[in-house]
Amino acid sequence: MKFIKDDEFIRGNCPMTKEEVRILSVVKLEIEDNYRVIDIGAGTGSVSIQIALICPNGEVIAIEKDNEALEVLKQNKEKFKTSNLEIINGQAMEIEEKIIGEFDAIFVGGSGGNIADIIGKYGDKLKKGKNIVLNFITINNVYKAMEALKGLNYEVECVQIQVSKTKGKSYMLMANNPIFVVTGRKN
Repeated sequence: MKFIKDDEFIRGNCPMTKEEVRILSVVKLEIEDNYRVIDIGAGTGSVSIQIALICPNGEVIAIEKDNEALEVLKQNKEKFKTSNLEIINGQAMEIEEKIIGEFDAIFVGGSGGNIADIIGKYGDKLKKGKNIVLNFITINNVYKAMEALKGLNYEVECVQIQVSKTKGKSYMLMANNPIFVVTGRKN
């Protein structure tokens, strides 16, 4: 399995799940080559594209509401030739009824403030024994997500990852925001 480096993606001014967080999140999804996966708040598509390459015999649905991010997502889909990736323009809760069938994994990169509703509605589409993985930068959303997952009887785990990388000739470390990776396994 080849993981894509950050600098390989077309970026624009859109948020992107960084390489180390993306790798951890994708591993936590426990994806197989024929899975159906949803990426909510897909942004540039860094997670969607990575998942689509890991499950070439599956299907990935990327949901994004921001027009600029959608353009970058489409460009990345074309660049990485991910024909098994479907892009849907809209807010997750407004288009939820149009998303049909069961899914083997769900990734949430952005929630627009509706995290408990997203977990509840999209969690109904997740197969038992499968994982939903969510990324957050705010403690408030981590708490809301973990409480919603626990309330729905998921097995819940939270990992906080802090990545710093060297920059320049002096090897000074530049820190990225700490990210919380929440995993819920549906019982």
